[in-house]
Order: sequence, then C-alpha cells, then structure tokens
Amino acid sequence: MPLTGLAQEMTSTQRWPEKGWALLQLLLVASASSAEEPVCRHRGDPENPLLSKNGDIILGAIFSFHASWKDRKDSYMNKPLPLQCTSLNFRDLQFAQAMLFAIEEINNSTDLLPGISVGYKIYDDCGPDTRSIGATLALANGNEIVSVPSKTPCTRPAHVQAIIGATSSSKSIAVATVIGPFFIPVISHFATCACLSDKTKYPSFLRTIPSDYYQSRALAHLVKYFGWTWVGAIRSNDDYGNNGMATFTETAQQLGICLEYSVPLFRTDPSAKIQRIIDIIKASTSKVIVAFITRADFHVLLREFSYYNLSGYQWIGSETWIFDSRTAEMDTHHILDGAIGLSIPKVHVTGLREFILNEKPLNSSNNELFIEFWETLFNCRFRQSASSADIQRECTGHEDVTGVQNSFIDMSLMPLFNNVYKGVYAVAHALHNILSCNKTCNKNVPLDPFMVLQHIRKIHFTTKEGDEVHFDENGDPAAKYDIINWQSKKNGVVEFVTVGLYNPSLVPEKQLNLQSKSLIWARNSKQVPVSVCSEKCPPGTRKVLQKGRPVCCYDCIRCAEGEISNVTDSVTCVRCLPEFWSNEKRDACIKKEAVFLSYEDIMGALLTAASLIGACMTIGVILIFFKYRKTPIVRANNSELSFLLLFSLILCFLCSLTFIGQPSDWSCMFRHVAFGITFVLCISCLLGKTMVVLMAFRATRPGSNVKKWFGQTQQRLCVTAFTLIQINICIIWLTTSPPFPFKNFKEIKDKITLECALGSVVGFWAVLGYIGLLAILCFIFAFLARKLPDNFNEAKFITFSMLIFCAVWITFVPAYVSSPGKFSVAVEIFAILASSFGLLICIFIPKCYIILMKPEKNTKKYMMGKKAPNSL
Repeated sequence: MPLTGLAQEMTSTQRWPEKGWALLQLLLVASASSAEEPVCRHRGDPENPLLSKNGDIILGAIFSFHASWKDRKDSYMNKPLPLQCTSLNFRDLQFAQAMLFAIEEINNSTDLLPGISVGYKIYDDCGPDTRSIGATLALANGNEIVSVPSKTPCTRPAHVQAIIGATSSSKSIAVATVIGPFFIPVISHFATCACLSDKTKYPSFLRTIPSDYYQSRALAHLVKYFGWTWVGAIRSNDDYGNNGMATFTETAQQLGICLEYSVPLFRTDPSAKIQRIIDIIKASTSKVIVAFITRADFHVLLREFSYYNLSGYQWIGSETWIFDSRTAEMDTHHILDGAIGLSIPKVHVTGLREFILNEKPLNSSNNELFIEFWETLFNCRFRQSASSADIQRECTGHEDVTGVQNSFIDMSLMPLFNNVYKGVYAVAHALHNILSCNKTCNKNVPLDPFMVLQHIRKIHFTTKEGDEVHFDENGDPAAKYDIINWQSKKNGVVEFVTVGLYNPSLVPEKQLNLQSKSLIWARNSKQVPVSVCSEKCPPGTRKVLQKGRPVCCYDCIRCAEGEISNVTDSVTCVRCLPEFWSNEKRDACIKKEAVFLSYEDIMGALLTAASLIGACMTIGVILIFFKYRKTPIVRANNSELSFLLLFSLILCFLCSLTFIGQPSDWSCMFRHVAFGITFVLCISCLLGKTMVVLMAFRATRPGSNVKKWFGQTQQRLCVTAFTLIQINICIIWLTTSPPFPFKNFKEIKDKITLECALGSVVGFWAVLGYIGLLAILCFIFAFLARKLPDNFNEAKFITFSMLIFCAVWITFVPAYVSSPGKFSVAVEIFAILASSFGLLICIFIPKCYIILMKPEKNTKKYMMGKKAPNSL
C-alpha cells in the first residue's frame, strides 16, 4: 500500500512504537497532573472528525482527504494555529464514501444487526503520519468533557468499536502501534507491508488486502517466468517499498535472478539524488525495471523519465500504480507502454458506483467538505467561498457529476473500495455475533474491544457479490492477484488488460496462470524482451562466473574432452562413462570406438602377409631339404633336428597370427602360450645343433667318448626336456593368473583399446626369461664352435642368427613397454617375425643356396674341408 507521509514528518518503522508510547506517557502524566481537577480533560486542541453520524455503535475511520497542508511560520511565542489542509484527494474521498455506503446498507438491513444503528466518525489525517496518531487517540477517547469526582479514575469504554484505515502502510504502522495495547481493532484496506503481519507488535491490526509478502514473491516468479535474470529495481524509501523490495530480493535470489541495481526514492528527495538514479538507469544494461513504489513517488520518477525520454524499458509494477488511471494519464511519452504487474482482482459492488457519484450523502454529512469537493471537481467557485477576484467560473451547484472527466468518476479502484466495504461488514458480522442478534439484538451486552477483536478474527462470511471474507492467524486475507498489462490503443488511451492470475494457495506449478499470447511489451512489441547479464550457455558448455560480478554474469566455457553438458546453462560438465566419449559438440556421450590390431588394418594386413610369407618360405625350405635329404649338407649335423627346427619356425611364423584380431579369452591365453612354447622348441633345436657341432669336433680327439653321451637320443631328450620346462611354466601361469581380454580406456582417450592383459606379469616375464636364457646358452655354444675347422661350419650361422635374435628381443622390451594400444601388439609380432626370419635366413638360406646354386659344394669332401673337383 502506498505510504503518503511527507519526508519531514516521517521516521523509520522502528521509531513508531517509541513515538506512540511516548505520546501515551505524556497523556498519563497529564492525567496525573490534573488529578485534583474536578473533571477529566484532554490536553491540547480537540481533534474533530471531518464526517460523523451518531448511532448505537460507532465505527471510526482515518483517511487522507487532503494530500498536503499550508505552510505556517510559528513564532513559538503563541499557541500554533490548527493545521490547514489543502489539495483534496479524490481517491480517499471515494474510500470514505465506500464506508458510508456499507454502513447505510447495514442500517437498512433486517438480517444484519437488526434494530441497531451504526454511526461513524471519519477523520482526515491530512497527510502527515503524526496526524494519524492524533486522530487515533481521538477515536479511542472521544472529545467530550466528562465531569467526574476528583478521585474517580478517568477511564471508560472505547469510544469506537473498530477503526477502518489507514490508507498507507506507514500510517497503519503508527496507528496500530498506538492503539494495539488497547486491543481496538484496526482494519486497513490498503496497507500491504508484510511487517504488519507480526502480531507481537501489532496485535489488533487486520486488513482486507493481501500482505506484500505474497505480492513480492509473485513479482519475482513473474520475472522468472519470462526468463529475465538481470533486472533493475526501484523502491519507495519507506516501510512499503523497503519491506516489499527486501522480500522480492530474497525470492529473486532463490530463483536465480540478479539485481543490477536497487535504488530507493522518495518524492521529496533533492534533485541531485533523483539525477543519480537516472544516471544509474542510463548506465545499466538490464532492460527490465521492477518498481515497488508508491503512486506519489512514481509520479516524480515518471516526470524525470519523460524529461529524458527514457523509453523502451519493460516495467514490472506493484499494485499501487499498475492499475492507476492517473498514472496512465501522466504517461504522455508512452514510457510505460507494455508495463505488467499485479493488482487486486476486479470486482463489482452493486450500487456503490451510483452511491459515490451521488453527492447528497456527502452534502448532508459536511457542507464545507462538499463545497471544497464541488469546487475542485468542476474547477469553479461559489460566491460565498471566495472573493470575486478568485472566481474562475461560478458554481451553480447543479453541474452534472457524470459528465466531468477526472479521477473522481474513475472506478478502476473498485477493488480497493470493496476492501473498505468488506472491512465494515467484518466488524458488523462480529458485532452481530457478540450481540446474539436474531430478529433483534441484545443491546445490554457490554462491548469490550478485545472481545470485538477476537470475534472479527473468527468471522467467515460471504458478501452479496460472492466474496468470501475471513482472516488467518496474522489477520491477513487470502491472497490472490490479477496480472495486468498496459496496452495502448490507437487513440492513445491505456487499457488495463487482465492477462493472468496469481494464486499462492495453489500448488507451485499452478500458482501462475498467464495468457502470454495476449501480452503487449515495451514499445508495443509482441516479442518478449530479453534482459540477461550473459546469454544462456548452450549445451556443450558450462558457466564460469565473472570475477567480482553477480552470479548471473558468467562466461560460457566449452566442456573438456570426455565431458558433456546436455542442458542449457549447465553449471558443470559431466564426465562420460569409461566406455563413452563426448561428441564434437560436447552435448552427448557416444560409444567409444573399439580399436585392436585387426586383419583389415594396413599394419595388420602387412604383418599377416609377412607371417604367411615366412611360413611359406619355411615350407619351401622343408621341401628342398626333403628332396635333397640324402645330400651331405642336409644330413650333416642331425637332419632330424633341422626338420624339427623348420617345423618350429613354421609355428613361430603362424603363432604371430594369434596376436591379430579382437582379443578373446582363448586367444589371449593361446597367443602367449603358443609364442612361448614354439620359440623354446626352436631355440632348443638350435641349442641341440650347436652342441652337436661342438661335441662332434671334440669326439674326433683320441680317447674321447663324448659322442657316446651325445647321440641322437640324447639330442631328442634334450629338446624335449627344454620344451617341457617351458610347458610347465605356461601351465603354472595359466592356472594361477592367465592372460585375459582387457579394455584399456586410458591409452587412447577417445577410443577403447582392446588388448590382452598379462594376468600374472611374473608368468609373462618367466616365459620370456626362459627363452632368453636358452638363447644366451645357444649363443655361447655357437660362439665357442665358430672357428672349428670345416668348410661349412653351421655354428657360425647359428652365432649370427642368435646375435640377431638377442638384438631383436633386447630392443623389444623398451619398445613394447612404451608402445600404446595395438602398437604394442604390433611390436611383439614384429619381434616374433624378425627373430624368426633371422633364424630362417641365417641358418637355412646358405644351405639352400649351396643345394640349389652350388651343388658341386654339396659333397662330403667339401664339407670336410677338402677341395672339390673343378666343375666343367
């Protein structure tokens, strides 16, 4: 509710209790000082009501019939003259008429308070909040001089049963603070400050208009509904604006809305302060302004906006000005076009409009007020009220009220008139219950203010228009708001169009009901304005707050590889599961591609071809050796071991194929076992052949029996024993911790490397170590036999082949460890093939060359070191 007190008369909310109690203490002191006087007498000038009527029951009221007063210069030498009020306020005059209308209906009713006449005393607070306190005490005590014995206490029942008003929150705080200790009910029709719901401070206060607690939250939800996260805020610098904006700010923060600025304004602020507010708004980047401000304060701001032609802002308004026709008339520059806000739901009270426009009730109550009203309404003067020089146009008293164009005939405030109407009826229903009214009422029941207050809190009735009236434990009615949109027509007239409803009693999802398609926005646009500090972060990015700025100001950072965000304005990026990877837009996780050394890969195809070529070459050698098996070069040094060696080489070439293809349980176990056993078989054969060469020459010495201990049987047993040792090692490995298929997610970040885990690392290196041990022994024996006399000393070739073999496998270890993914498999295959080709070429190709190209050297004499005959 607007707070209309002037700045020089206003204090903070916290000081009102102090002022109220101070005034009461002064009254008590005054009473004590006059204890010896024969009568009880009020100190100071009596406060007389502006409108009054006697009755069995008296209702009080406080309205601001005037908006200001004439300045006076006090000399402090004489008693100050009474305050002279000026600037008739049509709006509060209409509030008073709504009260008179309700009282007249009750007095004419046979169902409500039958036989009881209701009177009234209505005071004009003239604007200042301090005047409201004086009027409150006058309503509580009355002005009559009462003669009592000197020692009799000056106490008696309250003069009125309830007080209707005041119009603003600040005045209501003052009134409720002073009258609260006496528990006289105060029912306001337009005081919305949420602070008034505190029953410990204001025990007798009730109202027929919802608390700003609901309005402030509704405005925040309205801002959130349209996606505005960066807004400015202007508030009245009083109880209404400060409390309302505090609730709005709290709710806005909960909803993720940021305020770029929040500035207070009061209509009497100096021009420099108002200019600073304009500069702040000009420099801002937000396009939405939330104005929780009184009508009078807003008019000051609107004039400044019109002067600087600051248009294009989307205004969000509170109920004080959003459906005020006077504000719309002032907006000649269309600053407020498309404004949206909350208002009390529209109602119709049958007969009230006609009663307000009928001047007779006002004329019969106060002739002076009627004259002032008439002259202000028609801008004329009665001869008896002014000198001839002041007369602009003479009033006849017969002017047509309905034909005048001003705020008095504007019925847009009918919801507020209805609030006054409901407040009067609430008191009437409570008194009806207290007096046990049926066809008649018990007039002998003593009326205690506390009793009246308790019954008002419990009332629950329905008006003739179907409105339910009741109060909660805080003295507040049920909250419900219309959502109003300013829509400018072709003729420039602003129409307040209802575009939605806010009902906080419903579940959160249904509280706000809007017809968005019918909305008109700033500058008569049909496009929803955008007001954000930073644009929304699309999927695939995350928000990073800008240092030193509100949470609504942020940068959009792209998600890192392997992370995604699939919602707008994501605060964090979510890491994909190990088997998935982020797509290019980083807004979805896609299954990683499984990679392994396959036959389709170029590398796999080349290694496969090399393996098959090696196997075919070995088979070719076998065929050559089989064909020339009777020749000396084949028979020399145990041909049986040569064929076994060639067979093992075929297996070595072919075992490399088990490393190609997608790993499986059987392939992982088979590849390492096949590799270990075949190479041990191969090295065992070489070791046997080397030992045969070495022992053969030692057997030629006189008295040597070496040949007897190293014949063919011993060679077979030697090969078999060496091979069985490797087989046992492999069996132990497979039974304890065998190799198994493994998905490597770390080797290549966006792919899954399918490989064979070793299982037991000790088992793997035991297999390799055993092969290396045999190779070293073979190399040592061959090295020792390399200079033995013979034209074809096989030990030389074995030495060279073992040198290649050891070099390959020594370089294999670091290459294998450092190679990623499928390349480690390729390195292992390459080592197998390289060492196999080294054995095949170094040992058997020279023999094949002699067999095929130099058959003349394939003789026993040549083999024994004797020269062969010259070939023809």
